[in-house]
Amino acid sequence: MFTGKNAIVTGGSRGIGRAIALALARHHARVAVFYAGNETAAKETAAFAAEAGGEIRTARCDVSDAASVKQACGALQEEWGGIDFLINCAGITRDGLMMRMKDEDFDAVLSTNLRGAFLMTRACAGTMVKRRFGRIINISSVSGLCGNAGQANYSAAKAGMIGLTKSVARELAGRGITCNAIAPGFIETDMPAALPEKVREASIASIPMKRMGRPEEIAALVCFLCSEPAGYLTGEVIRVDGGLAM
Repeated sequence: MFTGKNAIVTGGSRGIGRAIALALARHHARVAVFYAGNETAAKETAAFAAEAGGEIRTARCDVSDAASVKQACGALQEEWGGIDFLINCAGITRDGLMMRMKDEDFDAVLSTNLRGAFLMTRACAGTMVKRRFGRIINISSVSGLCGNAGQANYSAAKAGMIGLTKSVARELAGRGITCNAIAPGFIETDMPAALPEKVREASIASIPMKRMGRPEEIAALVCFLCSEPAGYLTGEVIRVDGGLAM
């Protein structure tokens, strides 16, 4: 489906990002996984893709640092000739009640989750404009729509991603480029797995579908948004949350 297409997935070494990278590779896209520090996990993602006949390369990139983004994206675009799909999935958490939250914890989350998406989008948009084609997909969160106690920084960053999505969609729509956001709810990744059992059970009970989502369900939506039939869909925020925020 994506033969001849080039994709970057930030935060692709684990969780939702890994599922997205693997799904794109299975559909024959050439995929680069950008990771900040966990080289072992990133290489595991590449190995899983190879086992399935796909192609994933890995590259270290601090998405919050403009120089790092420029270097990593520039090298890839020079070799590949351009980027067709950009999936901004890199994200961190530094949870804490707002009144006790440290400045550095607020800044760190916004720097990676929001500034990172901006820097990556800016770095990749140029070649998309020249080719008059591109798909930009930002992995936001229902926390960005509804807020979440103890996550003022994370919720603010994810809400900012939604504003970024809509602005980029308006700016680039006339150039054949779409920009959409996905807002996952509780998904079976490392973060909910680390929750205390009672908190986890309460979280599942709050979901109308009474289960957590799977990373592969997010990845399937990403593949649709990258596809030709989704070419007239832009500026949207699509919830994948089992009805949690409806």
